[in-house]
Amino acid sequence: MSLGVDIVPHKTCTLDCVYCESGQTTRLTVKRKAYVPLKRVKAEITAFLASGPQLDFVTFSGAGEPTLHSGFGELVGFIKTAFPQYKLALLTNGSLFYRSDVRDETLDLDLVKVSLDAACENNFRRINRPHRELGLSHIIEGLIAFRNKFTKQFWIEVFLVPGYNDGESELKEIKKVLNILAPDRVQLNTLDRPGTEPWVKPAGKKTLTDIAAYLYNAEIVKHLKSDQNNCDFGDDFYQRLLSTIKRRPCTATDASRLLGADVKEVRRYLYALIEKGAITKKKMPRGTFYMII
Repeated sequence: MSLGVDIVPHKTCTLDCVYCESGQTTRLTVKRKAYVPLKRVKAEITAFLASGPQLDFVTFSGAGEPTLHSGFGELVGFIKTAFPQYKLALLTNGSLFYRSDVRDETLDLDLVKVSLDAACENNFRRINRPHRELGLSHIIEGLIAFRNKFTKQFWIEVFLVPGYNDGESELKEIKKVLNILAPDRVQLNTLDRPGTEPWVKPAGKKTLTDIAAYLYNAEIVKHLKSDQNNCDFGDDFYQRLLSTIKRRPCTATDASRLLGADVKEVRRYLYALIEKGAITKKKMPRGTFYMII
């Protein structure tokens, strides 16, 4: 159970990955600045955590790269001081770890999960479509420097894009990098929700299984079943549902789990939003996904 903290505007990122479930990057940048007011973020976090909810992590994530916010380190220190009972996690593409300030600001976290989809520059540019100032070798050097100092949980996720990074030569290079970084866990993922580019397809089950075995028995990311609880379907539920879908496409079951709501009621709201023209839907192997038009 995680509280997600999103501190950059939608699709403000250093990369424009072809598979991103949050859509195309609209602000491709490597510039760190206060994209959203830190005072407001602290107030929202305080209001939520003051009641002492049961959480495994407070997680910096969202529809963009969290470390782009210049106040990231200050926010980490604030939560660690004001709410020391909670563990902190970061989901990052790792592209700014070549900067010593980003590495230093991240050392106090309890879990850092980094995406690494390619170990060859050509595939990195084809899959992740980085900002022009970013180079893969520089990024990997930054990850190595961070790993040499970071003593908590360090995970790496590899997202498979068939035809790009599932071949023997690329996987061999990825494995070399994993050897150096020595992550505590390797996770293997593939397309589940609709990605940025319609031509991106999910890897097959056998491909996932074989590559997972090759990459040190990597954990294949599985999507949890819905935990349907009672939910207050108040006047703001439409807005909460829309806000959830805006961050990433969801099935009715996904939205049910995220919002703690009965899946039948969620479907009723989803159908109403489709009728209003507020959202659209797309069939995928795991089910029907709803997304902002």
